[in-house]
Amino acid sequence: MQVILNHQQIQQKITRLGHELLENCFEENNICIGGIHGNGYLLAKTIGKIISSNSNISVDCFEIQINKLKPWKDEITINIDDKKLKKGYVIIVDDVINSGKTMQYALVKILEKPTKAIRTIVLVDRKHRRYPIKADIVGISLSTTLKDRVEVELNKEDSKAYLV
Repeated sequence: MQVILNHQQIQQKITRLGHELLENCFEENNICIGGIHGNGYLLAKTIGKIISSNSNISVDCFEIQINKLKPWKDEITINIDDKKLKKGYVIIVDDVINSGKTMQYALVKILEKPTKAIRTIVLVDRKHRRYPIKADIVGISLSTTLKDRVEVELNKEDSKAYLV
């Protein structure tokens, strides 16, 4: 296992992701930040706090429950009122994007609502797409082999991202 981001680097990347999002949505009154279950949701909440503490934008964070291995198998659910998504500025967040499958299925669920705009944020972009999706805001892009795996551990004291 090789550490690709240590705790301080991850915190710096997350702060930069939040500020870059703020640069892109500064004219909005309200944004909805949806995190993919697990690390994506933790990132979404942290980015939401960065937006709230650096602007007057109202932030609604929500969780996207999805079967990451077989997203077509189980129903994808989101825990936010449909009225907030209607004509809303929506951001989908995950820790790692590889093939794009999880992000694509989450996007399809959000597209069931008449949103104003949808953006995507990831901490680590591996660039091995099989689905037509891209990350709008990226913490770090990695050139990896298909056999490599990236694992992210997020916690308050010692977050790390590994290449396995």
